[in-house]
Amino acid sequence: MLEELKKSVMEANKELGEHGLVTLTWGNCSAFDKDSGYVVIKPSGVPYAELTPKDMVVVDLDGNVIEGVLKPSSDTPTHLYIYKHFPKIKAIVHTHSTFACAWAQAGKDLPVYGTTHADSFHGPVPCTRQLTPEETVNDYELNTGKLIVETFKSRDYVVTPGVLVRNHGPFVWGATLKEAVENAIVLELICHMAVATLTINPEAETLPKHIIDKHYYRKHGVNAYYGQDKNVASTTSRTTKATKPAKKSKKEIK
Repeated sequence: MLEELKKSVMEANKELGEHGLVTLTWGNCSAFDKDSGYVVIKPSGVPYAELTPKDMVVVDLDGNVIEGVLKPSSDTPTHLYIYKHFPKIKAIVHTHSTFACAWAQAGKDLPVYGTTHADSFHGPVPCTRQLTPEETVNDYELNTGKLIVETFKSRDYVVTPGVLVRNHGPFVWGATLKEAVENAIVLELICHMAVATLTINPEAETLPKHIIDKHYYRKHGVNAYYGQDKNVASTTSRTTKATKPAKKSKKEIK
């Protein structure tokens, strides 16, 4: 069951390491399969380099293990709560990447200082409130999910596909695994850029709304025009392969 998705989730988890977003076993990646209603997630405490598709754990939205001999990530309740309340997403990435964690530890929303930020996140990336002692002691991971959803009561989780959990770290998501991983990469980079920006100029101004809108919507939405049309790109790829000159035989060379 879900063999292809297990492989994809494993590869996505390994990709986090390739981009320097995870250290040791800190972090996890999951994907939701809408047909079965199941979630595939990284096992708890297993080094990324050792992961195989069969190590991935399949759970239902209530946290019951459907497939797998290893324990699922300790953050599984957080992932499941997000999936239940953010129905347009199909993948979640949680890391402890350096600059995103530093910003979360500072307890501040991440302002939009430049167009790199606006290309992927339409507005500031919010930082949650602190968990209460009771929320921490009882159902900590579940309450982390509730905290994330609470933070988006007046925000659009589609156009702002990530959050900084205060004193913890980033959770990001997307409509696909590829999109979720890319959003994790971007969030770490824009957190790093923001730190550098404020180091150079502590009074740096944020990007005006009209430029934020321009950069976000030229890549997203019905009027997006960045990149190539998928059909054209596919046709171009096939044409290039078809018109590539064939190698001459030894007889022809002579």
